[in-house]
Amino acid sequence: MQFNSESPFRGAGGILVTGGAGLVGNELITQLLAKGKSVRAIYNKTPLANFNSPLLEQFHCDILDVIGLEEAMEGITQIYHCAAIVSYDPKQAANLYKINVEGTANVVNAALDAGVRKLLHISSVAALGRTDDKPVTETTNWTEENNKSVYGKSKYFGELEVWRGVSEGLDAVIVNPSLILGAGNWNEGSSKIFKSVYQEFPWYTDGVAGFVDVRDVAKAMISLMDSKVVNERFIISAENKSFEDAFTQIAKAFGKKPPHKKVTPFLASIVWKLEAVKALFSGQTPLVTKETAASALAKTYFDNSKLAKFLPEFFYTPFEETVTYTTSVLQQKLNSK
Repeated sequence: MQFNSESPFRGAGGILVTGGAGLVGNELITQLLAKGKSVRAIYNKTPLANFNSPLLEQFHCDILDVIGLEEAMEGITQIYHCAAIVSYDPKQAANLYKINVEGTANVVNAALDAGVRKLLHISSVAALGRTDDKPVTETTNWTEENNKSVYGKSKYFGELEVWRGVSEGLDAVIVNPSLILGAGNWNEGSSKIFKSVYQEFPWYTDGVAGFVDVRDVAKAMISLMDSKVVNERFIISAENKSFEDAFTQIAKAFGKKPPHKKVTPFLASIVWKLEAVKALFSGQTPLVTKETAASALAKTYFDNSKLAKFLPEFFYTPFEETVTYTTSVLQQKLNSK
């Protein structure tokens, strides 16, 4: 844990970003630096390699390290808490709670102790409840019956830690993005969608989900942080689309064969059970779990109207434009290898 000797924070307030190496954190830092903001980015294992700015200070710290967090928050007035684990593997339950709940509690506690002015916490639509006949909104109640995802549960309890901080005097905003599309590491998170389609994965479902451009997520986060809005949560989702439609558009952008085999509920149940057995003997993470199979088959629609009421000038990037841009960047990365 060591500050850069040329720290831009000496004598001035700054911004702290946790999880700066992730898809959202990376894009968020890019946009903040472009606005001339001083940013301190926490990293745990690997320093951020694609930034070269005197406004950026990298700080080695684990969010489970409470002493390190106290040091990281010196001179900080705003916190974007992006650090989290995204996994639907039941074996990762302990890690999910450790990082997404305990880690968030540590960030909240350190922010309260440091007198931080505002915290913006990135959660997920997985932390929201589900309804059979209505679009999901920010007020849809979460229960274990309507959301059995371990990941969703960890994000829900993480949000409770933020609301606890609010009750203790912390100003905060929570954002709940849907499936985030961006040209990050396509071996991780939602970016895996692009890798699967690029490799001409043949299967699709008629499930429906929300999709949003990572650039829009970061833009909305910055606008909310810089606004007077406090103690609110917002769904960030551009469009509700079927997986078949989404995968087909991505395949066409790559010039690949679109998926053409429909997954039925019966077939999905067989696949996740076979994957579970395979993982048991191989020790590897299953490609499909009971949770991901259920999610892929579900038709879930998200209502994004609340954000428009609070940020009337905000607009989303059209899905087609997001796909064109993201596939282009990913293709350039592949060609440069």
